This record gives sequence, structure tokens and C-alpha cells, in this order.
Amino acid sequence: MIRLIITISIAAAVASCSPANKMTKNMEDQTKETTSATADDATPKVTGIGGIFFFSDNPEATREWYNKNLGLETNAYGSSFESRDINKPDQVNTLQWSPFKKGSSYFEPSKKEFMINYRVQHIEKLVDQLRESGTTILDSIVTYDYGKFVHILDPEGNKIELWEPAEEH
Repeated sequence: MIRLIITISIAAAVASCSPANKMTKNMEDQTKETTSATADDATPKVTGIGGIFFFSDNPEATREWYNKNLGLETNAYGSSFESRDINKPDQVNTLQWSPFKKGSSYFEPSKKEFMINYRVQHIEKLVDQLRESGTTILDSIVTYDYGKFVHILDPEGNKIELWEPAEEH
């Protein structure tokens, strides 16, 4: 019986030192640090990912495959994922997943097969800062009922879509 208790104690001690537990603890610490640092932050910056867009030979078939095999609820635009903002739990955020027809001009001038949409706050100030730092701004900020958008290029030539949701202005 004592051997069993000692074995269980050793196993518990080893498990608490495992890399997975350390990684989880580290991620929890980072989340706490990030949460406290950004609770009322008005800095123009990225606040999350708003969408993932990629080329597909057959977007309709790709959406159907993801629906059938992975359970994504899809429509003509792809699939939307909802989440809550840790600092504003009443706020629902969405991430749009969309396959585009290969060769679509929407990703131009980038030659890459993907584009990421980042959710941002204070888009006008952010664009001013980006312009001052020499970032290529591809178009003007456009406003729709669901938010403001602008496109930029990163140093690798990836087109990036910046989006400030309407509820965050």
C-alpha cells in the first residue's frame, strides 16, 4: 500500500513537471498578462484574426467537402466562426473562412495563395502609422455597414486585409 502511495506521488510530481503542463501554465500566464495589458487599450493595432482566405480550384466543392467531412456550416462565402472577446465577454467576434477561385484578382497584387484578414482597432490611426513607417497601403479605407476595410502589403508581398468591425468604432 505504501509502495502504491509513493508511486502515485512520484507520478503526480512527474506529471506536474511535464512540458505540456508547463506550456499550459505559460499560456495561462501570457493570457493573464495580455488581458491586463489590453483591457482599456486605445492603441491602433491588430486585435484578432477576422478571416482566412485561400485559393481553391473549386471553391464550391471545397466548401462542400469541409461541410461534409469536418462539419463546417458553409454558405456561398465559406464559413463563419464565432467567439467571445476575453475583455468584453458580451461581444461576439467572427472569423470568416473562405475559399476563393484560384486566380481571383482579390488577392492582387500579392502572388500568394492566401490572404489573412486582421481585426483592428482605430483603423484610421493605424493606417496613418503604417504609411509613416513606409508600409504599402493599397487602397483607401472603405466603410460598409459591417465595418471598415483597407488593404496593405507586408514586407514579403502578402496582401493583408485590415478590418475594423462596425461595433468597435
